[in-house]
Amino acid sequence: MGSFSMWHWLIVLVIVLLLFGRGKIPELMGDVAKGIKSFKKGMNDEDAPETTSKTVDHKADETK
Repeated sequence: MGSFSMWHWLIVLVIVLLLFGRGKIPELMGDVAKGIKSFKKGMNDEDAPETTSKTVDHKADETK
């Protein structure tokens, strides 16, 4: 078994385009990119220390 020739790759490309359609492939790649970005963000959020606690000071309303 040798490497595939250019004709083999062309036939595979045509079959993939027929199965998924021309517009579906960029949409699929966009979804993959969003998944990778969200995975990286999740990994960074997990490593970040949680020292940023927010406190809110409430002042009592003075009614005269």
